[in-house]
Amino acid sequence: MLAGVVLDALFADPRRGHPVALFGTAAAALEKRTYGDARAAGVVHVAVCVGSVALLGVAASRVRDPLARGVASAAATWSVLGGTTLGREGAAMASFLEAGDLAGARGRLSHLCGRDPSRLEPPELARATVESIAENTSDAVVAPLLWGAVAGVPGLLVYRAVNTLDAMVGHRNARYERFGWAAARLDDVANAVPARITGLLAALGAPLVSGSAGRALAVLRRDGHRHPSPNSGRCEAAFAGALDVTLGGVNVYGNRVEYRPEMGDGPKPSVPDIRRSVRLARAVGFAAAGLAVLAALRG
Repeated sequence: MLAGVVLDALFADPRRGHPVALFGTAAAALEKRTYGDARAAGVVHVAVCVGSVALLGVAASRVRDPLARGVASAAATWSVLGGTTLGREGAAMASFLEAGDLAGARGRLSHLCGRDPSRLEPPELARATVESIAENTSDAVVAPLLWGAVAGVPGLLVYRAVNTLDAMVGHRNARYERFGWAAARLDDVANAVPARITGLLAALGAPLVSGSAGRALAVLRRDGHRHPSPNSGRCEAAFAGALDVTLGGVNVYGNRVEYRPEMGDGPKPSVPDIRRSVRLARAVGFAAAGLAVLAALRG
């Protein structure tokens, strides 16, 4: 696992042929056969996709040669982590905004989240970036490492499959309200503990970004439950407290408008807060890697 963390730090995600992208392509092809406007159809879809990945993980974990098992664990860890790419996307957004390239920043936002960027000004682009970094620090770093520590290669692969399916079909719209129910609920369960660990680590890491751990913990306790997501709010509230900013507000996704409760006590994020959030996310990732390795050794 530690070798996989190092590989992600050195090479990030490949631009082509990424295992997660290949899984997504296969899941999309399967959806054409399994789709139905019913929860049962969604359960079948998730069971086939996740079950296939679980079997692959079990097979990899039962290889007899210790070196081969180690290579498989490192490769699986690298393939499911996305912390380095997340940090690079945040830094790219900061660079666009620092250079005054509003069009470039708006075009880059799709790499981080699905909000409509066409009318967003720099402060709202900064808020969207910080919120995405906070949430994805759990999804792309802490959660896969935790599941890897608990369940080895199967845990790594199954978690990433669940999280990817949620991103693909776990939406509250006419097509996926029922079909995506199983993927969304399973993702909520898989992220329940990792999101809270992410929040705690982010709060404790506040001094690394000139923040207060005590204030961050207070905001986490007060505001973490206010987000519509049972998990994302913990991450965003902790980042808001650590950075001393206020997150939340109106989010536009195409024709859909969502009103998110505000979290934190400071001003809205500004462009410099993007790089601060990247530093905090990186610190949380390294701390989570250390905890995961220790947990795996104890196990």
